[in-house]
Amino acid sequence: MPGPAAALTARYGAGAEPKAGPWNDTIALLLSHRSVRGYRPDPLPAHTLETLIAAAQSAATSSNLQTWSVVAVDDPAVRKELAEVAGNQKHIEQCPLFLVFLADTSRNARLAEAEGTELAGQPFLESFLVAAIDAALAAQNAVVAAESLGLANVYIGALRNDVTRVARLLGLPPGVAPVFGLCVGYAAEGREGEVKPRLPQAAVLHRERYDAEDAGHRAAYDPRMAAFSARNEMAADTWTKRVIARLGTMRALNGRDRLKDALIALGFPLR
Repeated sequence: MPGPAAALTARYGAGAEPKAGPWNDTIALLLSHRSVRGYRPDPLPAHTLETLIAAAQSAATSSNLQTWSVVAVDDPAVRKELAEVAGNQKHIEQCPLFLVFLADTSRNARLAEAEGTELAGQPFLESFLVAAIDAALAAQNAVVAAESLGLANVYIGALRNDVTRVARLLGLPPGVAPVFGLCVGYAAEGREGEVKPRLPQAAVLHRERYDAEDAGHRAAYDPRMAAFSARNEMAADTWTKRVIARLGTMRALNGRDRLKDALIALGFPLR
C-alpha cells in the first residue's frame, strides 16, 4: 500500500494534497480506489460472493430495517440485456461477478401482511430514500471488501436508464427497484485504471457554515481533470465540461428523467 504522501498526491494532485493525518492500510486502500471497466474471465475464489455479502450486511442500516437486497446475475442472456440498458457497457458481460443492488421495501410489506398489520409509514418518499441509502452503504462495504481481496470493481448507475426493464428481467416484486449494478473481478491487463483526482477538500469540507465561494476550487481542479482525461482517452476533459455534459440536456439523462413515474409503478408511492 502507498504511504500517505503518495496516496494523497494520487487522489488530489501534486500541490493540492491535504495534510496527512493518522494512517493505516485501510485508509490507504480506500484512497487507492479506482473504477475498472475491463475484466479477465478468471473465476473468483470459492464463496467470494458470500464473503462480500457478509461485508455488505455489516454496513449500517437505518433502524435495522435492512431495506435492501441484491441479485447476483450469471445468465449471459440477462447480462446482455442489462448491458443494453446501461448503454452497452460490455464489462457487465465480461466480469465474473455482476450484482444488482436493490432498494427493497417488499420484505417488510410481507412481514406486515403476515402479522396482520399495516405499515402506515411505508408509502412515503422517506422509505424509498432509506432503502436506497441502505443499498448504497451495503454496496460500498462490499466494494471495500472486494478491493481488500485484490478484486476490481465499477458501479453501474446506468441501470436506472430503464428500471422497469431491469425489474422485469430480475423478476422484482412490487416495492423493489434497482439502484445500481456492480461489476467485480480481476482487472484485465492494461485496464487497471488510474486513481481519479477529486475536488480539493476545501470545496467539500465546510467548517461551521456552508461556503459557496467555490469558483477558485473549480478553476484549480479543472486542469487536473483535463490531464487525467487526456491520459485515459476520455472525451469531456475538464470537470466543468463533464458536469455540463452530464446534466446540461434532458437527452443526457438517458431516460432517467422518467424515473419518478417508473418507481411509482414499481410500488413506491413516494408520497
